[in-house]
Amino acid sequence: MSKHGLWTVIIEDKTVIKKTGDFSVSSVKALKIEDDSFWSQSKFSNIHAIQFSDDGVDNDQVEYKDNSPNSSYDENILGNFRTEFINRFDTQYLADLQSVWDNNNDFDVADESAEGGFRQETEAEKIVRLGARPTSYTSA
Repeated sequence: MSKHGLWTVIIEDKTVIKKTGDFSVSSVKALKIEDDSFWSQSKFSNIHAIQFSDDGVDNDQVEYKDNSPNSSYDENILGNFRTEFINRFDTQYLADLQSVWDNNNDFDVADESAEGGFRQETEAEKIVRLGARPTSYTSA
């Protein structure tokens, strides 16, 4: 595939890769989207990968598994790219951010009144340390 989009989708790997906004070509974010009913749609059956820029300058490309030449991304056949892929990326990325926040706990807060002199931080202390728990994420 000759085009390198700001978004790459690898159908067989169920992976959406973002190279724009919070990320870049040198610092990409790849997320596996576990949704077999989505990926098994017949419209994806012969697609290997999609490179998508949505820049209006050049054609976004679809690479096929067989020897068919690359083609332009056709929204009428494959659906709106944001709805089909970017929104799924955003949902998964938010879930990942929330999981990181949920699992980042300080169990060693010094507290002389606690058994052993230490206790787990309170939610208020956690918010001071990490900021509020992420509640939304939207790719620009």
